Amino acid sequence: MAKIHFDEERAAFTPILAMEEASRCLLCLDAPCSKMCPAGTDPAQFIRSLRFKNVKGAAKTIRENNPLGGVCARVCPTEHYCEQGCSRSGIDRPIDIARLQRYATDMEAAFGLELVKPGPSNGKKVAVVGGGPAGLTAAAMLARSGCQVTVFEKQGKAGGYCRYGIPSYRLPEAVLDQEIAHIEALGVKISHFAPANEVDELRKHYDAVVVADGLGEAKTLPLFEDNPYTMTAIDFLAKAKQGEIPDVRHVLVIGGGDVAMDVATTCKKAGIEQVSDVVYETLSEFKASKAELEGARNAGVSIYDGFVPSGVKKNVVTFLHRKAEITMTLEADLIVLAVGQQRLPSQLGEPTDRDNIFYCGDIVEGDKTVVCAVKTGKEAAARALAYLGGDQQ
Repeated sequence: MAKIHFDEERAAFTPILAMEEASRCLLCLDAPCSKMCPAGTDPAQFIRSLRFKNVKGAAKTIRENNPLGGVCARVCPTEHYCEQGCSRSGIDRPIDIARLQRYATDMEAAFGLELVKPGPSNGKKVAVVGGGPAGLTAAAMLARSGCQVTVFEKQGKAGGYCRYGIPSYRLPEAVLDQEIAHIEALGVKISHFAPANEVDELRKHYDAVVVADGLGEAKTLPLFEDNPYTMTAIDFLAKAKQGEIPDVRHVLVIGGGDVAMDVATTCKKAGIEQVSDVVYETLSEFKASKAELEGARNAGVSIYDGFVPSGVKKNVVTFLHRKAEITMTLEADLIVLAVGQQRLPSQLGEPTDRDNIFYCGDIVEGDKTVVCAVKTGKEAAARALAYLGGDQQ
């Protein structure tokens, strides 16, 4: 393994460029961009604040609505959400909402602002199982409403996939640390050990339990079981976050989502000579965001769309095209499967609310993105507060 570090890839707005971009906003009365944000971050309001040079007000709007606003500014596929709804698209191009959100949260960090405070104690204790984006969001919203919140996180640090999966060129660890510091400043305690195996044990000690234990296992393909040349994307990215990149010449990635693009782009940035990505979908069907796909292409990744693996012998894989009579064979030093995740059988109960137990994150239905994890975390917190007899702040 070769040690390597990646700097953040996308440049931030300067103050002048941020104000210029905000000034392009049409100030829609019933802004469609805000309606299309899963987390309810309210882009229309914070862009309006930036347009009138109220950076603190913009950051406050973001922080009140999205406890992970700085993270989402970097990793949210905005072309599928707020920017898709931007009215400016009918004139030229949508407002660069993500970079404006990043600018506001970067300024918040630069000036050390704490814009959201914990609410007066309501005497309720809540356990949150899982310190990923959904669990952290639920914890923040509950603490703001006066609950005493403890997050149980089995990893050494909180953050979930944001910390152990998303490459640092997209999400620097310092940004995630800053977001978690804001949440801890609300009084949230993070305990770094796994709770009891049964949620029912936690209910005995807490007034409510929010479960956000995520999808704990990577999916594989039967063809590749016990293949010594194969590893999962989750394992690959976790090692890459620690600066460990395989010392090989050719990596074959199988999968067409953002995770596959992260693996492929990381390999090229690490200097691996040949990186091939073979995708089930055709280009018009791709699951990866446009930005992720463009990044992989610009990095030099070879992408083969519309192919299904039909056979494998050690490190040689044969593919058949789904829509044409084409056979392709690729030999690689390492094969990385990026074909999704699933829940472990040992995880904490079926993801259906019952009594004082509330579920959120990737384990519930919906898009498996950070911004949708924030959404479900907010929703679980609201349901828990309704059960406890309080209102979400």
